[in-house]
Formats: sequence, structure tokens, C-alpha cells
Amino acid sequence: MKVGISFRHVNLIVAVLIFFPGALTTNAQSARVQPSPTPTPEPAEKILTEEVKLNVLAFDENGKFYPNVTANDLVITENDVLHQPSSVRRIPANVLIVMDTGGELRQVKSLDQTRKVARALVESLRPGDSMALLQYSDKAEIVTEWTTDKNQLLTAIGRTKFGRRSAFVDALKLSRSYLLKDPLENKHLVLITDGTDSVTSSSAKFDAEQALLATDISVHVVSYTSMEVDDIEPRTKMTSNSPPPKAMPDEVAAQLPNGVRDQGVKVGPTINLDRDLLKTLRARKADLENSQAQLEKVAENTNGEFILPKTKDEMVEKAPLVSKMIDAAYVVTYIPKIPLNDAKGLVERNIEVTSKRDGLVVQARRKLVFDNRN
Repeated sequence: MKVGISFRHVNLIVAVLIFFPGALTTNAQSARVQPSPTPTPEPAEKILTEEVKLNVLAFDENGKFYPNVTANDLVITENDVLHQPSSVRRIPANVLIVMDTGGELRQVKSLDQTRKVARALVESLRPGDSMALLQYSDKAEIVTEWTTDKNQLLTAIGRTKFGRRSAFVDALKLSRSYLLKDPLENKHLVLITDGTDSVTSSSAKFDAEQALLATDISVHVVSYTSMEVDDIEPRTKMTSNSPPPKAMPDEVAAQLPNGVRDQGVKVGPTINLDRDLLKTLRARKADLENSQAQLEKVAENTNGEFILPKTKDEMVEKAPLVSKMIDAAYVVTYIPKIPLNDAKGLVERNIEVTSKRDGLVVQARRKLVFDNRN
């Protein structure tokens, strides 16, 4: 069965007691009672119970965390069918932070900026949350395993490195497998990224994003896309007042001697007759716009937060909003009235949770997608 759906096997033992007339008889010679034949027990019957698990955010009317939410406070709707929660629990979060540290044509995105956002996120999570760190550029790799020590994670953020390429799909696959390899609950994936991939195809990226919808992972995004599009848009025209693209990333330029590093770029009207470059820049802009739409959809369908800042300062300032959402989550479970195993082919369930309690505001919309074709 697909990940994100948990199962409980309940064994029903059927005891059969059979009475045989005359089974208890007296032997005339020995006067001993003959034992009754031992009945053969029927085999146990196994019943498969499916349980759907999701994260539900709870706030009061002032936007503050709402404590002591119970199953009686919530109503679940799955494809227009009402359900009652089986359980509602408040437990620490498991947060995997993914840092995008690469890319050939990045102009706004930088290692230093991504580090600032990651630090702001870590510092605003509540004590007791478990955190891990993944970075990707030329490849995706885990930098630090699960820890509740914020200082340890902040140190690890400082060890991250930049690269030329952007292996976004590999990062999504590694993130998913890492979050699912242990029986964790209240799972959150935070992407600090522009969502573009310079290694694999767009179809592979779509498949990797869809695979997250078959889990109970909430995906949150702090996106570079708007800032990158604003920066690159003037360069997609033949005549522009914007400086040409940087010849090298800021991280490389910072290592050059001062005389070379500080050479300014002439700013003024320029005419770009390089058709290949214009084509590349326009493709980059389209890729960023598509990535923004995809990232926003993944966050929406997994009950995550999508942050689309217009400036670098706003990017850092809004990172704690993701932490606020993560730490307002309850783990809610329910048993679907229409069994998931009964459906064939590509199955899609739209789940919403609403509040029955005055003053309680909940945020919980999730699209559950899994493949029953095999």
C-alpha cells in the first residue's frame, strides 16, 4: 500500500466449542473417564483497516495557536463524504530543511541568502522539534541527521556549499525517502528554492512532486522565483537598461582579489544581439514561472505554507511564518468510509477539515494521490 496510509491488522479468533453426545463415558473395567476429542480451531480471519493521517493547523480568531483540540471539535470531508476523526494528537514536529545552493543562471539566489533564511527558520521553531538538513546543487545530500539541538543545525548551515547545477528532482526524491524511512509523524518538508532543475526533465520533476501527494508530509516553500523573474525579465528583451547577467556567482567573485572583484559594470541602455543568449534567458524565465506555479500547488495540496517574497529582506522576515504553521499542527487520523484498496487505477482523494468549536479556526486541505494500477 502507498506510503502515508497506515494499516492495522486485527486478528479475529473464532473459538468453537463442540459437544459430542456420549463423549463422557465410563469404562467398566478401569472406571476412567475417556477424554473428549480436541476440536480443531478455525483459522484466524484478518481484517485490513486503513487509516489516513494528516497534519491540521489550529488557531484562535487572533491567529494564535489553539490548545487542547479534540476529535469532537473537527469534521473531516473526503470527496464530499463526512468522517469523524479517530484521533487528534499534539506532538513535536519533524522538519527537514532543504537548501537550494546551486544553479547556472541564478542572479538573486545566493548561498549567503539561503543560509540566512534557513537560520531564521531554525531559530523560530519551538524547542523539542526535531530537525535535519539537506543541501543540493550538483547533487543532493544530507548535511545533518535528525537533532533537536538548534546550535548543531545552525553550525551545519554554515558548512553548506554552492555548486553550478541544480539537482532539484534528486533533492525531492531524497527528501521523501529520508522522511519516510523511519516511522515518524508530524512530518514537514521546507524548501528554500527557486524550484528549477538543470539536470533532469520537467516530467521527472512533475512525478517527484506528485509522489509527495501519496504521503502525509506537509510541504512548505520559501521561493526565490518572483525575485529571479523580476531580475531576468528586462534581459529577455533586445534593448535593456539592466546590467548583463553576472559572469560568475557572488560566492566565486568574493574569493577574487580586490582589484578584480570590485570592477564595476557599466549600467545604461544596451542592445543584445546574441539571439542564443536571449533564447536562453527567455527559457529561464518560463522555467521560473512554471516552477513557481508547481511549488505553490504542491504546498496547497499538502496543507503547507507558500512564501513568495519580493525582496531578500522580506524572505528572511517571513521565514518564521513557516515555523508558526509547523508548530500549530496536530496529527489527525481517520478511517475512510470508502476503502482505498477498493479503488483501481490512479486514485485521488480531496480532504478538508473544518471546525465545530466556537473560536477554533483550522487549516487543513490535502489532496491524496496514489497509484493502484499495479
